[in-house]
Amino acid sequence: MRLTLFLAFLTFMLTPAFADPACTDVSPNGQLPTQSNAGPVLCNQFYAAQQSLEYKEPLWSAEHLTEEGVEQAEKLQGRAAFHADLHLPLGQRAELTDYKRSGWSRGHMTPSGDAPDKASRAETFALSNVVPQSIPLNTGLWNKIERDVRSLTAKDGEVYVVTGPAFHGDAGTIGQGRVRIPTSIWKAVYDPSEGAIAVVVCKNVLQPTCGQVSVEALIRVTGVDPFPGITTPEKNKHLPIEGWPK
Repeated sequence: MRLTLFLAFLTFMLTPAFADPACTDVSPNGQLPTQSNAGPVLCNQFYAAQQSLEYKEPLWSAEHLTEEGVEQAEKLQGRAAFHADLHLPLGQRAELTDYKRSGWSRGHMTPSGDAPDKASRAETFALSNVVPQSIPLNTGLWNKIERDVRSLTAKDGEVYVVTGPAFHGDAGTIGQGRVRIPTSIWKAVYDPSEGAIAVVVCKNVLQPTCGQVSVEALIRVTGVDPFPGITTPEKNKHLPIEGWPK
């Protein structure tokens, strides 16, 4: 009996947490981003992320930011430790050794700086929320883009954010061919008060550049619809974000 219970518990711990009602809180009208032929959606208390078991990284990571949450995040001190996500089976997840001496930073998709409490911040350090990101991009332009989104949230009260990698070609892999390096990284923001969207894409290189694109272009290149729950007019309305590259 004890062995049966142990095996059942182990199976539960290693089974990815598929989308559930709590998970949909991170998306407008409860509809998570869509991506065909992808792996499980891992639901956390602060964000949700759909995995590529082939690439061993997220295809998107979605969060719902509020003015109160951003204020709490700004007061929160400290970081957390990066860790493999044990909800994913061994062999289908990234490991810390994959990034060791790789020359690439562990780039958060849902930023740790958005998390309103310590438990949520620790969640963002799971490798299921991380992609290989160039160090200059991670510490420079991308960091500013994340701060600009928090400033927008503080101004307008709430926004929905989806972040992910794009693969325009073969940029190689890290970790003995385990984790694929994105050619670029994107972030989509929906502001309910404006009924509009902004999408920014940055080249994942040593001398990165960033620019805004349409939602249609994002879907065409990545296959990800970041906000399937909003109307077509809202998808077509551009959201200006102060500080973002044109």
